[in-house]
Amino acid sequence: MAVNVVVKLVSSNSSMMQLYLTDLINPLSSLLCSNNLEVATSCATALNMVLSNLSVKREKQVWEIVKEAKTLIQIIRIIREFPGGTQPIENFQEMVSLLYTILWRWPPSRYFVWKDTILIKVLEDSRIKSHLSTKVAVLKLYSALALCNKVAKELLGNGETILTMMVSCMDVSEPLAVRIEGFRLAQHLVADEQRCIKMTSLCSGPLIKAIIGGMRVWRLGSGKGVNDLVSLLDEACRLALITRWPGEHHNHFWEQGIDKVLLDLLLENFDKQASEHPLTPQARISIAQQGLDTNFLIALRPYIWEIFGWLAVHCRKDFRPSADRNELYIDMLITCACLSFVEAICKGCQISENDDTSRSESSSRAVLVMMHSSSTYIASKVRLILSGVLEIKGNECLKRLLYLLDYGSSANNFGSANIPKTVVELVCLICYSGLPEYQKNVTRGDGIRTLVTSIRRCLSNEVCTSRRSFALHFYHNVFYERTCCWMTAEEWEGKDALLFYSLWGLAELVQHSSDIDHSHIKSNLIKTVQEVLDNVSAPGPRWLAANILSYFGVYGFPNKHDKGFGRALEDKEHTDLQLLFANGESVSVHKIILSVRCPSLLPPEQFPQSAETTDNFLVKDVPSKCCPMLQKEVRLSARVDQQALLKLLDYVYFGYVEAGEDLARKLKTLAKSCNMQPLFLMLCRKIPKWGTPIPSSDFTDALGPLGFQFADIILEAEETEKMPWACSFCSLLVPHMHAHKFILQSRCKYLQALFLSGMQESHSQSIKVPVSWEALIKLVRLIYSRKLPDPPFGCLWDNMDTKERLYELKPYVEVYWLAEFWILEDVQEACFTTIISCLDSDRQLALEVMKLAAGFSLWKLAEVAADYMAPIYHKLRDSGVLEQLDELLIELVRDASVRLSQGSGGFSG
Repeated sequence: MAVNVVVKLVSSNSSMMQLYLTDLINPLSSLLCSNNLEVATSCATALNMVLSNLSVKREKQVWEIVKEAKTLIQIIRIIREFPGGTQPIENFQEMVSLLYTILWRWPPSRYFVWKDTILIKVLEDSRIKSHLSTKVAVLKLYSALALCNKVAKELLGNGETILTMMVSCMDVSEPLAVRIEGFRLAQHLVADEQRCIKMTSLCSGPLIKAIIGGMRVWRLGSGKGVNDLVSLLDEACRLALITRWPGEHHNHFWEQGIDKVLLDLLLENFDKQASEHPLTPQARISIAQQGLDTNFLIALRPYIWEIFGWLAVHCRKDFRPSADRNELYIDMLITCACLSFVEAICKGCQISENDDTSRSESSSRAVLVMMHSSSTYIASKVRLILSGVLEIKGNECLKRLLYLLDYGSSANNFGSANIPKTVVELVCLICYSGLPEYQKNVTRGDGIRTLVTSIRRCLSNEVCTSRRSFALHFYHNVFYERTCCWMTAEEWEGKDALLFYSLWGLAELVQHSSDIDHSHIKSNLIKTVQEVLDNVSAPGPRWLAANILSYFGVYGFPNKHDKGFGRALEDKEHTDLQLLFANGESVSVHKIILSVRCPSLLPPEQFPQSAETTDNFLVKDVPSKCCPMLQKEVRLSARVDQQALLKLLDYVYFGYVEAGEDLARKLKTLAKSCNMQPLFLMLCRKIPKWGTPIPSSDFTDALGPLGFQFADIILEAEETEKMPWACSFCSLLVPHMHAHKFILQSRCKYLQALFLSGMQESHSQSIKVPVSWEALIKLVRLIYSRKLPDPPFGCLWDNMDTKERLYELKPYVEVYWLAEFWILEDVQEACFTTIISCLDSDRQLALEVMKLAAGFSLWKLAEVAADYMAPIYHKLRDSGVLEQLDELLIELVRDASVRLSQGSGGFSG
């Protein structure tokens, strides 16, 4: 009776009850395992309501109570006992629902639950054997588990089992409630590109068929509940956003008639209208405008533009509609997008953040990406249709657009206006720049100056608006706010939409301003673009910056933070390959660099992968006569231009090259022959396809089979403990890595001095590195990739005990110590930051880190560890834990405690 009263009180949503919610958790948790099933079920219901009604601010406090009460353990035990028992189905459902609430709110619970294999087996069996409500509850539970990136990867790693279950739940034969949960689970599983690739490689056809079935539900669902249909349609459209990633699933979308499906969601009864009227271009515009004005399923329009835009982005060059009817559907979709584009310009400053910015931005952006589609058909068709739509109001709209942009970029107004509106205006300006009849009007005036000013202000952080903040259809989902263990690559367009589209607009204006003397702004423009390359990491802005530089004779990605291996190109003493030109002259290079950056220049018999791309070269091995250090000579074909090849090598070693127009034409031919696509793109001055990665300076691949044949040094780790060891390349029994002197000395001053010293170590084939194998791996990978590998994080870290965490942390302390002697300041800083982040998450590590730091004489780190121990100094002293330390370290902790009590130091958070 008391529990039922709690249920009624909590369900009343009384503000007074918020004061007592936390007090109810312990008694309710203790009664979950009551022998009285009615009491246990009511407790689960009440506890679920209590946890669901908590404010976000109290989540941390309540999680500690839930852990202390062992609520999670009790729920799992009850669910595990369900098969073969006497528990009614209602009890099981309430327990699963309560578990879902906990998984949704508290990420640390997810991996713990997932690792309980018995529980997962019970859930799978229950989904198969039980009725509708149980199936829905279990699907929701899987969705909550998949909020954890690690769990989602493991779910996909199980392959067809989970996917077959998920796709079957999305089928049209299932009830709407089950289908909705199936679509949500799929969204959680496929939330990044790598997981999308994994899923579509296993079930692309059935998955796309289910998505199309969900998107057709409106046309087929007469007589059903409208709200449920809209919910299913919304979830299906969200899942269809997997079109933003490349893959074979795009072909399945086209095969399943995605063009017809999108048009049916955009224009009501289009087929009927199309059959009643001859569809001249003007008739199509009229029908499209009338359909858009009816506001049919208006909330779905941003999804439609997003999906159609991504389909256009990832089309093949030779893509064409398969039939006349398909061509009509695509033409109508393009027409609707172009009309929405014009509407966005006409609305201008009337667009507000809470109005229809999302629809205006998505339709305008769809037009932009279609104009730059790889498909010749789509790119030409959208330009033709947009020109027709703009025929009457085109110049008037452009004049208004330029005024709004100029006004918004002025010193007094910049950043004060609605930034999403400015983004829409920039997108529209870029589209105008793609139409020959408007290009002169676009390039007149101060357009370039305006965009350069916008970029500079973005770089100085005066404004910064991510697309996530206003493309609500794409990003506004509680799912994104509740994920954990998420460390994905930065989105291609970056975190600042204004910067990205300002760069794109500048690239278009520079392209069409060749007949205008812009020398007065050339210096400022180049300086601004270089600042983007030096300080922005997102691939999209960097590609656009490189595209702009190409119009000034610079091709590549010059960066003040990374000079590549440029100096090494002039150091002939340590090269191991000589390229001989037809005129007898030569250039000395390094095989390991070519193997990663330009394998086409290597002898085919030594590097078989390059055999197919060496048609322009006559590769002939001859004894070296020029320098005993060289192992090979490669004679090049007379067709290879010497100047062009030297410039190509500049790009390989420096990451960029400077060349005049004549030499750039020769270099373009050579880059294409060598399959150096990024350089070829820049020499063609083409804006790259959306998603094109930046050429990497990561040489980690050289540590594997690719670079083993060029390895000339072995790095041996300390044998800190006996461990089974086997090398893939040699029979040496101690833990070691095969590396390359050239790369090591190029990125480490200490090793450079060692290898060039003339001492015994400079001639030795191996070097003993005084760190453990785990530390050696991290150190070498950091040198080769310029990035320190991350320790375990998120749920994996949360579910480790202190001993396991210390094992993961110790290598970073070792590398931090060695980096001081090897003169690797950046490495030291990266390790220190990592160690501090680990101490932030587990203060209990501070004692062990202090002991490690003292062993390596790392007194700065020991003092930091003492600061973390300071708040609990008296507790540590009274418990005798400090007796593990020597007197000097105890004194450090005592001093830190005193500073903390005086308010002058320590980590008290």
